[in-house]
Amino acid sequence: MNTKLKLGIPKGSLQNATIELFKRSGWKIDINGRSYFPEINDDSIECAICRAQEMSRYVENGTLDAGLTGKDWIAENNSDVHVVTDLVYSKVSSRPARWVLAVPYDSSIQKLEDLKGKKLAPELVEFTRNYFSQRGVPVTVEFSWGATEAKVVSGLADAIVEVTETESTIRAHGLKIIHELMQTNTQLIVNRTAWKDSKKREKVEQIALLLKGALLGEKLVGLKMNVPEDKLEAVISLLPSLNAPTVSSLYQSKWFAVESVIDSGVVRELIPRLLKSGAEGIIEYPLNKVV
Repeated sequence: MNTKLKLGIPKGSLQNATIELFKRSGWKIDINGRSYFPEINDDSIECAICRAQEMSRYVENGTLDAGLTGKDWIAENNSDVHVVTDLVYSKVSSRPARWVLAVPYDSSIQKLEDLKGKKLAPELVEFTRNYFSQRGVPVTVEFSWGATEAKVVSGLADAIVEVTETESTIRAHGLKIIHELMQTNTQLIVNRTAWKDSKKREKVEQIALLLKGALLGEKLVGLKMNVPEDKLEAVISLLPSLNAPTVSSLYQSKWFAVESVIDSGVVRELIPRLLKSGAEGIIEYPLNKVV
């Protein structure tokens, strides 16, 4: 009996981002040439490369014990898998992607009901069919093999259902978004039988914990600084932190070392204010993960 966890790594646009996320979490995944079975520095895991579109099917049927794929593809395949955790990351941003309905800028189509009897070109065929059926809007749905935005421009479809993070590609093709169908993000999923196996469950939970810690660490930075005693309260009042700043006295001095973990988005505004309030020798450093 194979006790190793069979873990699916998504092939395609998410592959490099996933491997980098695992690296920050403590696992090194080596992809050798065209091999679909990369090496990983963990004897309790076996990796396999699999398209995100197919991942949930292979996890559901037990070919894989666990894997990372999009919430959208789980819905498209109607897969019966256990979702361990959400992981918001991509090759572009740290925001959830959106599946949207888009039409040409000069189209008379303004809302879902205007698509009655029209033709749609999505990659999420079953999800799109169900979405419009549940809302009582009859449409023709034809699978798009790629270059989906061009389907509308060339007149092959009246509207498209496409995934976007920044909307830049959609706008570049002269299209406008008229409706959002769903938001999606990467999810760590596991086969329900494997989830009942205590050893495999423990390994999956370890992976979930550390991947989430790496993602959180990406959004935060550490700050260290020296502060004179008479400025300490003023400086600390400026410092947001996970709990409270760490403060320790410097040897034979009326100065203190102050350390805190800060949202990376506020640091550029915060550092000048800290300096004006009396902090000196400010050091900013990245965090690998926060658990």
